[in-house]
Amino acid sequence: MGARLVELFRYRELLYNLVVRDLKVRYKKSALGVGWSLLNPLFMTLVFTVVFTVMQPSGIRQFPLFVLCALLPWDFFRSSVTRATGSIIESAHLVKKVYFPREVLPLSIVLSNLVNFVLALFVLFGMMAVLRAPFTLCLLYLPLLILTQILFSAGIALFLSTVNVFYRDTQHIIEVLMLAWFFVTPVFWDHTILPERAPFLGIVWPVQRLTFILNPMASLISAYRDILYFGRNIDIYFLSRTVATALAFLVLGYWVFVRYSKVFGEEV
Repeated sequence: MGARLVELFRYRELLYNLVVRDLKVRYKKSALGVGWSLLNPLFMTLVFTVVFTVMQPSGIRQFPLFVLCALLPWDFFRSSVTRATGSIIESAHLVKKVYFPREVLPLSIVLSNLVNFVLALFVLFGMMAVLRAPFTLCLLYLPLLILTQILFSAGIALFLSTVNVFYRDTQHIIEVLMLAWFFVTPVFWDHTILPERAPFLGIVWPVQRLTFILNPMASLISAYRDILYFGRNIDIYFLSRTVATALAFLVLGYWVFVRYSKVFGEEV
């Protein structure tokens, strides 16, 4: 795997060109181009401000900001995974004819979505300034959180893009699973509404703790919200566990990808 990483580094220019290509294709023949990366969160903010002024949940101040802090990283993850899942199949003409590290295909999708996410963060910062949300030193954690999410998203993308080569239904199934995953992740709701403990099948389960253990995106979104919305520090143990989980998914996803990438040309 180490040799594979060295080879991937040698093909870094190809990875860069694929990221640029993906961004150009996404906004091709669009009047505003990449400006949609800025306008989308603005439109979402406007909708949340209008709708949730009436429907604002009790106990949550500045609800549009509360949601946007979580919705932007979730959209980064969702778009990266769903689009990367079909990246090998969609580039079958390249896989069959030219040799290059196949992992650049799903990774380029993740990185192009990273560009959109970073641009959208500037809109979020503007919203924070308007609503007088706290800008604290806790924002220094933001690059580490973004890097952790990149590692986690890349691991999932590598794994699913491999599975999709052999089982084409994967791309359709993942879209449904993403919708379910969205509703069990605290994007529109606060995890504190869950009971700390609840009985089930005669056993008392630590519900809140299991939410974060079984759902890495819940941990990441909670961390984003801590530094962007609440302006408070992240628990170091909590953060280190999230980083370790992301690394584990990346290693597993990359191992599966490397093991089966040799036969991609035959399967696509």
